[in-house]
Amino acid sequence: MSSHTDPADPAASRPAQRERSAPGPMARVRAHAGAHVRALTRSNSGLTLDYDNPPGDPGLFGPDAVCWRVHADFPAMLAGGVSALLLQTLHPLALAGVWDHSSFRTDMQGRLGRTAQFIAGTTYGSRDDAMALIGRVRRIHAGVTGVAPDGRRYAATDPALLTWVHVAEVSSFMAGYLRYVGPLGEADQDRYYDEVARIALLLGAADVPRSRAAVAAYLEAMRPQLQASERTREVVRLVRRMPVANPLLQPAVRIMADAGIALLPPWARQQLDLDEPLLRRSATRAGMGVLAPALRWALGAGLAARARRRVARGKDVAGAAG
Repeated sequence: MSSHTDPADPAASRPAQRERSAPGPMARVRAHAGAHVRALTRSNSGLTLDYDNPPGDPGLFGPDAVCWRVHADFPAMLAGGVSALLLQTLHPLALAGVWDHSSFRTDMQGRLGRTAQFIAGTTYGSRDDAMALIGRVRRIHAGVTGVAPDGRRYAATDPALLTWVHVAEVSSFMAGYLRYVGPLGEADQDRYYDEVARIALLLGAADVPRSRAAVAAYLEAMRPQLQASERTREVVRLVRRMPVANPLLQPAVRIMADAGIALLPPWARQQLDLDEPLLRRSATRAGMGVLAPALRWALGAGLAARARRRVARGKDVAGAAG
């Protein structure tokens, strides 16, 4: 969104008007805090997405979709992203692909940022931007092949592996919403899983579960294939001590990591040796009770609001033309 002054606007040359529109101290504090928080999930993919254009473009889902609601809350999505990463690493082939072909061990923030951009762009971006993101991921996946430590070959284009990564993500996002935002009816939860299955299918996944019951059954059926290795435990260590540019954010990052761990299914926490004492779980809930509202205040309305305005502008243009 442009921040320059329009030279054709006569009000732009009036100092008094500029003074009245200057942000107050609280607005500056909010903007400063928001910038530091956004830095946690800033993508280094090189792609720039335009959430404000073209007018009227609903993207892949549109503002009435449940995923627009679930994906709008930054604290819940960040905690869900931590949970998803830890859950994904219990699959030996998924972990091997990330371990061999990703820079996550030296650039955890970059990995988080690229994932956040993909989720945000495919949810709220224009159709062209969403499809560009999907195409980019498919091209990257085409080069991700290798042999896991147990001797099995893996490929990121494997439809079954793509389904595992997808389900680990979206089930964690839903868990984050239910835990840290509020209740969501069973019908809307089913709608959510049905909606986001579209992204998995476009990436090449197969047999994607599309309801609460199907997701629960899928996760249960996958358990015999999952295991915690030394590599998995190294990912846990990296997540819990993820470095941030601003040391003042380190306590918030620790709370968010614990909040993500709390979202894992009980059996996954046990496999990962993360079954925390009740006292620590209570402290995590209390920490999120303070941190989440602060993050929401710092970030403001976010991308969902910008995307809604984009769609509404299309209706305004159509109305004016009529």
